[in-house]
Amino acid sequence: MQIAVTGSIATDHLMSFPGKIADQLIADRLDQVSLSFLVDELEVRRGGVAGNITFGLGQLGVKSLLVGAVGEDFAEYRTWLERHSVDTSTVHTSKTAHTARFTCTTDETQNQIASFYPGAMSEAREIELKPISDRVDGLDLVVVSANDPEAMLRHSQECRDRGYEFLADPGQQLARMDGPQIRKLVEGAKYLFTNEYEHSLLLQTTGLSHAEVLQQVGMWVTSLGENGVRIESASAKTIEIAPVKPKQVGDPTGVGDALRAGFLAGLSNGLGLERSVQLGCTLATTSLETDGPQEYEVEKGSFVSRFAEAYGNQAAGEIESVLR
Repeated sequence: MQIAVTGSIATDHLMSFPGKIADQLIADRLDQVSLSFLVDELEVRRGGVAGNITFGLGQLGVKSLLVGAVGEDFAEYRTWLERHSVDTSTVHTSKTAHTARFTCTTDETQNQIASFYPGAMSEAREIELKPISDRVDGLDLVVVSANDPEAMLRHSQECRDRGYEFLADPGQQLARMDGPQIRKLVEGAKYLFTNEYEHSLLLQTTGLSHAEVLQQVGMWVTSLGENGVRIESASAKTIEIAPVKPKQVGDPTGVGDALRAGFLAGLSNGLGLERSVQLGCTLATTSLETDGPQEYEVEKGSFVSRFAEAYGNQAAGEIESVLR
C-alpha cells in the first residue's frame, strides 16, 4: 500500500527558564515589553505532523512518502527520517525560507512564551500530487494533515479530482480555517480524524450536523484521550476502542500523530478497521511514555506483549504476523 503523508515538517526549540517569567515584567510598562534572560536548557526536537506520522509508520516497518516543504536547513532532519524508513524524495526545498520552527520558553511555574515561524511550510501549496503518484505507480491513500491551509485545500481537491482516496486530518488548523474551507477539506474523505475538541469545533464552525458530516465521509475517527477512540460511520455501528494504559507519562506532544501512524500501518498491512485502531492506540501509548514525538522506539516483542495485555492474545497474534 503506497501512502503519501502531506503536512507540516518542523523543529521544536524548547528552552527552560529557572525563574518566573512574570518576575521579568514591569507592571506599568507592559505596553513596552522587552525581555532578555538566560535559560538553563535548550532541547531541539524533530516534529511537525507529517514528520511525526511518517516516523511512526517507519517504526512499524512501513515506508511512506513524506510530502511537505522545508528549508535548506533540513539536511540533518532528512537523514534522521531516511534512517527510520521514511521516503523524503518528494519533499520540496525552499530556496529562500527556513524549515518551520516552534520556539518556546517555559519557566519553573509552567508559564510559557512561544512563537511559531511557518517559513517554508507556506510553499507546500505549490506541491502537486500527480507527479508523485506517477513516480510511484499510484497512491493508495493520501493523508492531508495540518499544514499551510491553502496546501490542505489544494491536496484534498486534487484527491477528489484524480480519484485518490484520502484521510482528512485538519488538527490545529481548524482554528484558522472558516466553515466553507473546512467543508471543502473534509468532503469525500475516506477517513476523517479529529480529537474530541476538534470534533466539536468542526461541527460549530461548519454549521453541519453530526449526521451531515457522516454523510460526507467514509468514517469519522475521534480520539478521546484517556477514554480511547470512537469510530463512526453512516452505515455501520459505532465502535469504541479502549486505550492502552501507560506505565508512565511523558510529553504528550505527538501522541495523536502516533495514533494515526499505527492506524495507517494496520491498513497498509491488511488489518481490519478495529485492529488498525488498536495498533494506533498501542503506538500512541508508546509515544506518550517518552519525551518527544520522535524519541520512542518499537521493540517488537515488548510491543506485542503490551498489545496482548490490552486486547488479548488472539488480537496480538494478528498484529505480530505483520510487524517487521
